[in-house]
Amino acid sequence: MSCRSHGWPNRAMSPLEQTLAALSRQGRTVTYGALARDLGLRMGEMTAELERLMEEDVQAGRQLRAALCEGKLSQGQPAQGFFQKCADLGLDVADPVAFVADHRARLFSGAT
Repeated sequence: MSCRSHGWPNRAMSPLEQTLAALSRQGRTVTYGALARDLGLRMGEMTAELERLMEEDVQAGRQLRAALCEGKLSQGQPAQGFFQKCADLGLDVADPVAFVADHRARLFSGAT
């Protein structure tokens, strides 16, 4: 059975999408470094892929799957680049902790 991408239903999910989907089902987050290592990606490659997923998620009105990532020194929150990309996409991140908590809660509950 092949998993289909939320953004492109006729395309199989990428390894990154599959990993984020598994994390969501498990109610877990992951550091960027661990995710990059697990997927065999360089950090720049992974960041570009996460930003692409963020664009897809916003266009589709879904929760941001990239909210499941956390910076090693960010006290459980995504890195600053996540919030900058959110702002670039027109999202209100005035309260970044609440913003991430909301997205994670919805992802963990299976809500889209």
